[in-house]
Amino acid sequence: MIDRIRPITLIVNGKALIVAALAVLSTYACLQLDIKGDFPLTLIATAVVFPIVFSINSAYKRRESVLDDYSQIKAHGRAIYFASRDWLADGDPARPDRCRRLLGNLLRATRDLCSAPRSETTEHETIVYCCFSDLSRFIREDLRAAGLASGEVSRCNQYLSKMLVAFEQTKHIYQYRTPRTLRAFSDFFVTVLPPLYGPYFAYLAAEFSPSLTYLMPVLFALVLSALDNIQEHLENPFDQIGQDDVMINAEKFMDRLAADSLDPSMTELGAQAG
Repeated sequence: MIDRIRPITLIVNGKALIVAALAVLSTYACLQLDIKGDFPLTLIATAVVFPIVFSINSAYKRRESVLDDYSQIKAHGRAIYFASRDWLADGDPARPDRCRRLLGNLLRATRDLCSAPRSETTEHETIVYCCFSDLSRFIREDLRAAGLASGEVSRCNQYLSKMLVAFEQTKHIYQYRTPRTLRAFSDFFVTVLPPLYGPYFAYLAAEFSPSLTYLMPVLFALVLSALDNIQEHLENPFDQIGQDDVMINAEKFMDRLAADSLDPSMTELGAQAG
């Protein structure tokens, strides 16, 4: 039950209730003072709905791009891990274990970067690059020194390069979001328009029974505020506030790699499938 209620509280929050209360007060005042007017609704679509929908679509595309980049980091990291485990004849178990730890450090550092305030980006970015450097040295010192063919070492370096590209794209999505002026524009009109449309709601009240007089201003304010809140939660896909955020689960990734290395049946199944 709590899991079903929580998404509602994220989009219908205190701000939405305050805007709805202001719209109701404005409608009440207009009814008492007999101030009525048939305002055009095109202003709402132009000033609020269109900018918010545009921002939601943009934020959703950034989230999907982050998921793609995250999968690239994991996939190419797993490929390097398989190379350390399967491409050398000596079968040294310490080598893939070290690779697993290095990949875990990289994912944790990336998670810390994306969840920290942007004022701390430089500090966390340095740690991420150190993790990439450790992985690069691992390819040179552990894989090549153990006798891995130069062509296969080059392929591992290509995997590392693709991981770097995916990280840079993720970092830029974290740093650059919806233009602030557009967000300020939407916030201003979401807050101001419902109370300003009090004369319009008073005009519509003549067509409703007294018990439904304030239904329209409440719905009007809640719908606009909910759209604005949806956009705000999609804005940062790493803040772990909304249910649609991207979760970088380094621990699960490391556990999965460890489980693969400890389960001999995985290799046997792959051989049978081949």
